Amino acid sequence: MSTKFFRLSFVLILFHMFSYGQSEDMVRIKGARYVPLYGRDSTVVEVKDFDLDVYPVTNEQFLNFVKKFPQWQKSKVKKLFADGMYLRNWKNDLELNDGEKLNSAATYISWFAAKAYCDCLGKRLPTMDEWEYAAMADEKDRDARIKKSYNEQILAWYEAPRTNEYEVGRNPKNFWGVYDLHGLVWEWTSDFNSVLISGETRKDNEKDNLFCGSASLGATDLMNYAAFMRYALRGSIKANFAIKNLGFRCAKDIEIP
Repeated sequence: MSTKFFRLSFVLILFHMFSYGQSEDMVRIKGARYVPLYGRDSTVVEVKDFDLDVYPVTNEQFLNFVKKFPQWQKSKVKKLFADGMYLRNWKNDLELNDGEKLNSAATYISWFAAKAYCDCLGKRLPTMDEWEYAAMADEKDRDARIKKSYNEQILAWYEAPRTNEYEVGRNPKNFWGVYDLHGLVWEWTSDFNSVLISGETRKDNEKDNLFCGSASLGATDLMNYAAFMRYALRGSIKANFAIKNLGFRCAKDIEIP
């Protein structure tokens, strides 16, 4: 093949990696079988190995995305895919409000917009089980849920005001090398609205809503209030909602040669 062909291929690879300000800055999460917060009779969920963004998507990265795909700009997005709060912290289609930081987590982003962003990079939103699995780690242990200090720290972060205004990377990386799963913003998952829990991988016909008393009976850890808060949020929102402290990051399946 010609030298020109190889040069073109190399340019295309670089474009894919850097065109939205998003490098391939991901870490490998080694999957396992684990008991999530909600599960009946010690229901075990299997999470396969996957890659996850080290940081939440930033304002700068999302700005580069809407430059490339103007259908997701503030004035052009279809109302079906984003409500009136979409990009509320932007002056216009291509400018953030004064005081907004380029390296802060992108918020006021709908699920549809977050999914489109990840799709364009050949990635996807993490599933709820993947997100919860990665987020149950602290700095030292892959499963820190039994630690009182772990849950207390997360609750303290959730109670802190205006954490969405901080730049990404503010909080220590966890066991996997992932930053800011807690303590910055809430994050979209691909199946955020599947908070109807019961049975193996939540696919059988017996469904209990999170807000019903019967759902709490299926919880595996009634003391994990921080996780209760996350499930409650997920169960109360719709895909076109854009919320002040709700951002996202991308995941990716591992390609098997």
